Amino acid sequence: MDGLEQDVRYVKGIGPKKSKLLNKLGIKTLQDALYYFPRDYDIWDDIKKASDIVNGEECSLVVNFKGRANNIRTRRGLVITNWIANDDTGNVVCVWYNQPYRASIYKNSIKYFIRGKVEIKYGKIYINMPVVEEYNKDKHDGSKILSIYALTQGITQKDLRNLVKESLNKTNGQIIDYIPCSIRKKYDLVEKNFALANIHFPQSEYAMEQARIRLVFEEFFNIRLALRIIREQNRQNIKGTKFKWDNRKIQYFIQGLSFELTIAQKRVLQEILQDISCDKPMNRLIQGDVGSGKTILAAIALYCAYLSGYQGVMMVPTEILAVQHFESFKELFHGKGITIECLVGSMKASEKINIKGRLSEGDIDIIVATHAVLEEDVIFKHLGLIVTDEQHRFGVRQRAALQEKGVQPHMLVMSATPIPRTLSLILYGDLDISIIDELPPGRHPVKTYHVPSSMRDRVYNFVRRQVQEGRQVYVVCPLVEQSEKIDSVAAVELFERLKNGPLTSLRIDLLHGRMKGSEKDRVMEKFSNGDIDVLVSTTVIEVGVNVPNATLMVIENAERFGLAQLHQLRGRVGRGKYQSYCVLITDVNNFQIRERMQIMTRSNNGFDIAEKDLQLRGPGDMFGVRQHGLPEFRIANLFTDMEILKRAQQAVDEILNTNYDITYKNLIDYVMHEFDQKTKKIAMN
Repeated sequence: MDGLEQDVRYVKGIGPKKSKLLNKLGIKTLQDALYYFPRDYDIWDDIKKASDIVNGEECSLVVNFKGRANNIRTRRGLVITNWIANDDTGNVVCVWYNQPYRASIYKNSIKYFIRGKVEIKYGKIYINMPVVEEYNKDKHDGSKILSIYALTQGITQKDLRNLVKESLNKTNGQIIDYIPCSIRKKYDLVEKNFALANIHFPQSEYAMEQARIRLVFEEFFNIRLALRIIREQNRQNIKGTKFKWDNRKIQYFIQGLSFELTIAQKRVLQEILQDISCDKPMNRLIQGDVGSGKTILAAIALYCAYLSGYQGVMMVPTEILAVQHFESFKELFHGKGITIECLVGSMKASEKINIKGRLSEGDIDIIVATHAVLEEDVIFKHLGLIVTDEQHRFGVRQRAALQEKGVQPHMLVMSATPIPRTLSLILYGDLDISIIDELPPGRHPVKTYHVPSSMRDRVYNFVRRQVQEGRQVYVVCPLVEQSEKIDSVAAVELFERLKNGPLTSLRIDLLHGRMKGSEKDRVMEKFSNGDIDVLVSTTVIEVGVNVPNATLMVIENAERFGLAQLHQLRGRVGRGKYQSYCVLITDVNNFQIRERMQIMTRSNNGFDIAEKDLQLRGPGDMFGVRQHGLPEFRIANLFTDMEILKRAQQAVDEILNTNYDITYKNLIDYVMHEFDQKTKKIAMN
């Protein structure tokens, strides 16, 4: 592996200046270069004759330039260079724009290979902006597949191709293939060195496809295997905290609620109670749509921890949400003798010291906290249960850091971000998954409408009517302040415009991520208390704001949000007894945007929407894979490569059904090392 860690600055043709530019692309070592996969390919057909050219195609020719080039300067200062070239079947005109030097660099006596897009007009064949190289039979004859890479300013396709070629030469096929021959043979996978060579410099389209299948399989296989091993390690040979409680008190608590649990909630609760009554640590994800009732199940689990003599913690991503849960838990557990506290970063140092001291002494039973609870000086006396809310804001390492504060405490993870089951295998491979697939009775589905900006006046009339009826409204913008580069409505400008214009008679306020924590808390407290009619905000309200009186969500430039995020934002309304509405404003009218808006207006089911989001948006970090503390995918597409994912999952199952610590020791060591290194990098960024 030492050769792979060599700095790219020492590669021929790179040097210090270009290496800094490559670093921007995440390429620092030879290994980074080898795993910087092409985003596309330019497939060159065999060399054609001028007489066989078809209008509109990309084609390759071997020609001689005739006579001299002609430089034409337009009124606007543009220089157009025309030069006639020919083969034995006819003439073509090569055309370059603002490249006058072309007129002096080619010789009539030399044969040249040219490639470019054909345009036939006025009876002549034009090749626009052609690539020109001295013809070399070995290099140019036959079809070619050229890799196309994502670039940064100062780095060319040629730079990257040369770097990758040098990296392949230096490693010289010495990269160890840790996927065993038996797995490769069963799943018809090519060897790793062949895959890396042919993903960058394919010998053929078939070789390119086989290389891609192998590398996609490996990405899925490695992350699934690592997460499954973590899960197995959590289950095996680890004595956890076994809760014992008076079940009559739990039943009495449930019966005292102001609502009845749904069938789905009862099913998931039984799974939780089964887990925490065992001496193996629970590692369970509760996944459910906004408003499905996850928090009450977490509260019941925390009550079980208290009755069993243990402390519980709920970690949430924002201070607003922490305070909200703290207040609701105080009301929920009133009269039960439970000491509940809240720990957030903005608290005074003296308050923090007091809470941390009482926590370590065991004087606090349940604490609701933000990331502040991860600090080293936060010590529990008897931590038995950890609950993390809105899991997509926390990573694998953060969960592990919190678990280290107790002796194998139980872990309950909650997420209101619906994720397709197949993707859950990746993001939550170390957890058991429970799904609340039912909303409480009496909840009105949010009515959603898609309108152009020309209907804003009607939207604001609707805003005023909602406020007149005693309701409250969110108006969400994608930006905090106006940008010259992005044509979107910004929260600060819209707030001023509404306050001094169409909504001047209403109580209107502003909330965005650049505000100080104390100011954000002040605004949200006023909105929660009903002292604000209209809240203009960025997506800072996406998570954790519960205002049942808010019945209208207006989203500006809705095309700038993914479906999953739009659904999350819409989930801020419809939380009370009143009919609620969501209005999506966008003027972008291409096919994909129209389809996304139609999905939102037709469906309130978060899981259906998540499937569509996966299908429409495809690969990359759409579900915040990095936010989960997991490596993002370099080549795999979570939608189109689903069949490869299933095969990789099958291979992982086969390995884990063996004595894998011995049989596949080298593979396991490699996969776990790579996983650990990548998650460390993510945690540091």
